Amino acid sequence: MPELTFEDGFNLYYELHGQPLGSAPAVIFAHGAGGNALSWWQQIHAFEDRYTVVTFDHRAFGRSPDIEDGPGRIAFGTDLRGLLDHLELERVHFVAHSMGGRTAFGLVSRQPERIASLTYSGTNGGCVDDRYRALRIKLEEDGVLAGSLLKRALAEGYAESEPNMQYLYRRIRSINPPRHRDFLKPTGRLINYRGSTAQRLNDGAWPILWVVGEHDHVVHADLIRISHDLTPGSELEIIPEAGHSAYFERPALWNSAVRSFVDRVEDAKG
Repeated sequence: MPELTFEDGFNLYYELHGQPLGSAPAVIFAHGAGGNALSWWQQIHAFEDRYTVVTFDHRAFGRSPDIEDGPGRIAFGTDLRGLLDHLELERVHFVAHSMGGRTAFGLVSRQPERIASLTYSGTNGGCVDDRYRALRIKLEEDGVLAGSLLKRALAEGYAESEPNMQYLYRRIRSINPPRHRDFLKPTGRLINYRGSTAQRLNDGAWPILWVVGEHDHVVHADLIRISHDLTPGSELEIIPEAGHSAYFERPALWNSAVRSFVDRVEDAKG
């Protein structure tokens, strides 16, 4: 499988599926903290008939181990732009799950002209306000967002009803290299940051789809409703009977929502 080597010696693992590069619109999938490129095994077939599908392992995940004393998550945006340059993709539909929302900001802030559409799955994409912050604090105080991320990654009861799938979910996660437990925590000036991407997203005027599981206990559906409200004209899909990893738990519903959205954006071009 292909790798892209950067000047610092870091190798970014990626995969191409579906239509040949340059012959069709491209959809790129950015996984969350519990996953890697393998996480999208149930999505590839749902897009490959019309699109070039790009999956990759973020730096420090899957088959993209970071270099010694490497920059880690700080380089997510730079790595993404380097991959798009390498593949000569000038315009992409960007699908970001959870942590992948941070990677999406690498395009929103630096190369907005490359965005055909944005799908935020189980992430607020930084689009928050004081209502959002207050509700999150209340949900935390009420215990709704309590527990480890691994425990909250799937809906309550999923492991019992789908033990084989739950096992596969954990095995996909297991190929990730060890990382410091604070790998994703804010650092420096971001620790007390109270800004929002809402204005950028509205100024960009991109088609935006918010997708969240009905029982997401990492980024609650009521929180994503606020992000949706902050981006007039955006769309919202709540996946029933799904938790944080709705793309994995209820792939048929998730795929239908995202594919329909991307198709409509493409069809509207002309």
